[in-house]
Amino acid sequence: MLLTTVVAPLLVRVADQVEKGPEPEDVKAGWVALLVFLGLAVAVVFLAFSLVKQLRKAQAAKDAGVYGDAPVSPEEPRGTD
Repeated sequence: MLLTTVVAPLLVRVADQVEKGPEPEDVKAGWVALLVFLGLAVAVVFLAFSLVKQLRKAQAAKDAGVYGDAPVSPEEPRGTD
């Protein structure tokens, strides 16, 4: 009973709004959106550089034998693991 009297008409109205969408003059990105986008891009670049730095530190520690592996001399190839 509740489904047919309350939920069904509500779903029909929501579906109509989704299909219709906003008017083109109502959609504005603005400068705030641009600044947020650029801030997120800078954050991703910072995280990428930080990740590369940490991976290099971990590889150097592995080569030094910190993790229980045999230390690798500079002449030996590292391998793929």
